[in-house]
Amino acid sequence: MTTTFKSLTAKSRSAPVRTYRLTVPPLSGIIRPRLVAVCAVLGVGAFFLFCWSLTIGDYPIAFGDVVRALVGSGDPGTVLVVQELRLPRSLVGLLAGIAFGVSGGLFQTMTRNPLASPDMIGLTQGAGTFVVAGIVLGWDGGLGTQALGLLGALTTALLVYALAWRRGTTGYRIILIGIGVAWICTSATDYLVAKGGRFQAQAALGWLVGNLNGRTWSQVGPLAVALAVLLPTALLLGRLLRTLQLGDDVATGLGTRVQPVRLAILLSGVGLIAFATAAAGPIAFVALAAPQIAQRLAGTAWPPTVASGLTGALVVLGGDLIARTLFSGTELPVGIVTGVLGAPVLLWLLVRANRAGSGG
Repeated sequence: MTTTFKSLTAKSRSAPVRTYRLTVPPLSGIIRPRLVAVCAVLGVGAFFLFCWSLTIGDYPIAFGDVVRALVGSGDPGTVLVVQELRLPRSLVGLLAGIAFGVSGGLFQTMTRNPLASPDMIGLTQGAGTFVVAGIVLGWDGGLGTQALGLLGALTTALLVYALAWRRGTTGYRIILIGIGVAWICTSATDYLVAKGGRFQAQAALGWLVGNLNGRTWSQVGPLAVALAVLLPTALLLGRLLRTLQLGDDVATGLGTRVQPVRLAILLSGVGLIAFATAAAGPIAFVALAAPQIAQRLAGTAWPPTVASGLTGALVVLGGDLIARTLFSGTELPVGIVTGVLGAPVLLWLLVRANRAGSGG
C-alpha cells in the first residue's frame, strides 16, 4: 500500500485542506486538519462539561470521583448516585445537544440558509403540539412522548414539504412555508395549554420550555437508539448534501438526484429533532446557533456535521450548568438559558444576511 499526501490551500477564505490517495485499496479523499482539531477540542470540552454536570447536586462529588464512578470503580454510594440518579439527565443533555446540532446543520446546508433550523421552520413546534395534545387531551394512546414527538415532527415536515412543492422544492420555499406552519402549531399549542387543567398546563409548560430536570433512563434509551441509526445516515449523506449547495441544476449535472436526496435529508433531520425534542423538550436556538458556531470554528463553507453535533452538546450541557448554578437553590429550565443566549445569535444572523443582500 502506498499513500501520497498533498497540501491544498483554497484561494477562498476556507481553511487549508490536505488530500490523500491510496493505491491499494483505490481510495482518495480530503483531510481538513483544522476541522479535525476543532472536533477533538469540542469532544474534550463536551466530555469535561458532561462530567462536571455529574458533580452538581445535593450531595457534591469531586470531579475525579465522578470519572471513576462512570467506569464502576470507587465508593459504592458514589457509583449509585452517579450512575442511577445523575447520569440519565446528563446523557439526555449530551445526546439531545448532538441531535439538535446535527439536525440544524442538515437543514441549513440543504436550504443554503443559516436561518433554516428546525425551530424556525415548524418542526420543533409540530412535535410540541402533538406532545402537548397527548398531555392535555389524553390522546397519547400509550405511545409516550417519544412516539408523539416523532409523529408530530414527521407530520409537520411532510406538510411543509407538500405545501412547498411546485415541480420540486427549493430551500427558500421550505423556509417561508415552514415559518407559517410554525406559527400555526404555536397557536394550536397555546390553545391546548389554555384548555387544559391546572396540572396538565403546568406539565405542558414545563416541557415546552426545554427542561432536563427529572430525566430518567426511559428518555435516554429511545434517543440513543435514534442517534445510533440516524447519525451514520447523516454522515453518509454528507457528500450529496454538499452538492446541493451548488444549486439544483449543478447538483443534477453532478449526478445527484436532488429531490430524493432532499427528502432523505429532511427525514433524517426530522428524526433527530423529534427524538431530541421528545426527550428534552424544544430547547430554543441550539439547532440554529450550533451549526453556525461550528462552521466558523472549523473555517468551512458549510456547517460540518460532526462539529455541529459536538457544539450542540456543549451548548446544551453548558446552558444546563448555568441554569443549575446561576441562582442558589433554584434550577432553571435549560431552555431559558439557551433562549437568552441564542436570541443575540439570531439577530446577528439576520443582520449579516441583510448586509449580504439575502435578508429580504
